[in-house]
Amino acid sequence: MEVILREHVDNLGRRGELVKVADGYARNYLLPRKLALLATEGNKKQIERERAKLDVKDAEENKIAEALAERLGTVEIIIARKVGETKALYGSVTTADIAEGLAAKGFDIERRTLQLAEPIKQLGEFDVPVRLNRDVTARVKVKVVAEGTQN
Repeated sequence: MEVILREHVDNLGRRGELVKVADGYARNYLLPRKLALLATEGNKKQIERERAKLDVKDAEENKIAEALAERLGTVEIIIARKVGETKALYGSVTTADIAEGLAAKGFDIERRTLQLAEPIKQLGEFDVPVRLNRDVTARVKVKVVAEGTQN
């Protein structure tokens, strides 16, 4: 089935693209969530009319995301955790902990946008990518220290 995407869908395509998908995927996921329209002549013309507005909106979103990425690049979050005698962490540092640290610094970042492959389980400094937009990714410096130590 051919559909026209109304929103960007990861691993499928960008807004306004004509893509071929399985019938069930279109019927059960894309169409009910209004992420796509059936590829008819009328819908193609409607998308062409909306394309200019959407391009302006995308440019504005990218500009805002780049400004936020620049501010996030200067931020360092320090997270203190209990450690054992072998300097191993009790527990781990997760995306929720990092999002909480960013919130304390005044940044409203959802934990889902933090691209942490697996929880941090050791002391040290880490660069954590934050996906602000599909085109803009910032890096936040996270420093995990032993509880009770300075810096």
